[in-house]
Amino acid sequence: MAFENLGEKLSDVFKKLKGKGKLTEKDIKEAMREVKLALLEADVNFKVVKNFISRVSEKAVGQEILESLTPAQQLIKVVRDELVELMGSENERLEFSKSPPSVFMMCGLQGAGKTTACGKLALHIRKTMGKRPLMVACDIYRPAAIKQLQVLGAQIDIPVYTIDGEKDPALIAKKAVEHAKIHGNDPVILDTAGRLHIDEVLMEELVRIKEATTPDEILLVIDAMIGQDAVNVAQHFDSNLDISGIILSKLDGDTRGGAALSVKEVTGKSIKFASVGEKLSDLEPFYPDRMAGRILGMGDVMTLIDKAQDAIDEKEAKELEEKIKKQTFDLEDFLNQLQQIKKLGSITQIMKMLPGVDKKMLDAVDEQGSEKKLVHIEAIIKSMTPQERQKPQLIGASRKVRIAKGSGTRVQDVNDLLKQFESMKQMMKQFSGPKQQRMMKRMKKMSGKF
Repeated sequence: MAFENLGEKLSDVFKKLKGKGKLTEKDIKEAMREVKLALLEADVNFKVVKNFISRVSEKAVGQEILESLTPAQQLIKVVRDELVELMGSENERLEFSKSPPSVFMMCGLQGAGKTTACGKLALHIRKTMGKRPLMVACDIYRPAAIKQLQVLGAQIDIPVYTIDGEKDPALIAKKAVEHAKIHGNDPVILDTAGRLHIDEVLMEELVRIKEATTPDEILLVIDAMIGQDAVNVAQHFDSNLDISGIILSKLDGDTRGGAALSVKEVTGKSIKFASVGEKLSDLEPFYPDRMAGRILGMGDVMTLIDKAQDAIDEKEAKELEEKIKKQTFDLEDFLNQLQQIKKLGSITQIMKMLPGVDKKMLDAVDEQGSEKKLVHIEAIIKSMTPQERQKPQLIGASRKVRIAKGSGTRVQDVNDLLKQFESMKQMMKQFSGPKQQRMMKRMKKMSGKF
């Protein structure tokens, strides 16, 4: 994941400072030198680093920090606040037209992940807003581009507009907007052509598409893995098209993440979304404060909560709560919960969002082993009859052999699952008494006040 190395280096800097009771200007100067090196190694633009260090240093040598009882914590707060400011302060939402359809024009270099970003954005808009997007194939040069968009559209059940044999992308875009008006699609997402390098022919074509459709958003898709080059790309597209925002692709890759920390400061345009995985659902609104928390090892609990709300059905959650109270929770419910948890992402993806989880902890996780265990558990439960799932106590020795064969596991694995499930039920009993229920109600009331 992007920023892992940066986060680790910054964590080491602050660990040294936490060991000191008071900080001197010399301590802060040395810490800022190490922070500067860490940012440059993360491929953050040199001018951006220089300005960032200058702002942090100016605030860090104030009396409030030097005389504080917890100077290291105060310094971390200054760095965090400046990181948030660097990346744009707050999440910027998409601008929709007051008279639909809205037009979102996607642009970027070839290989940046633009076509995939179209599919991810369309799915995100439909899921979160209930709208009916239309994707438009305006890349007439790359043979596989139109087919790729059509395949994506079929996967997420979103229509794709094409005109066979048409060689004018601006005309395709214009006709697509007219089609959307008639058929009630909103927004229209234009997948434009990219080039391996920025060239004038590309820009002229994009300008013509812009003039033909007057887009509400011009979103530049930038590959997070290209580092400082991202700044040059963003500046060039912005000077020609006046982009409205940025989508960072491949932020989940083995990248130093410098693009995320540079483009806002250099272009003045905000990062609106970040692609954090290969699945079409792996697109997140970009929250600078949450990203700063991830970089500094503070976790990202808010994004984890958002993911949980998307993945877990509210009605099912209430039914589950009732079952726990009445102690009727069975293996069928357990299987449903496992399947919903899997929607949140892999174990390491979830752990990265928890505060205090460092690289050593993540390295210690046997991701493949853990995922394999979950697959085995699912297979074991699915090999049971409905009656066995509801009443595991009915499962005798012969039935365990049959379940193990049906799931491709060992009888020992079946025994282990049944023991773990029984232990879990015993723990749930502790939360189902009247005293615990009153406590839970009080906690719910308190949480509603915040």
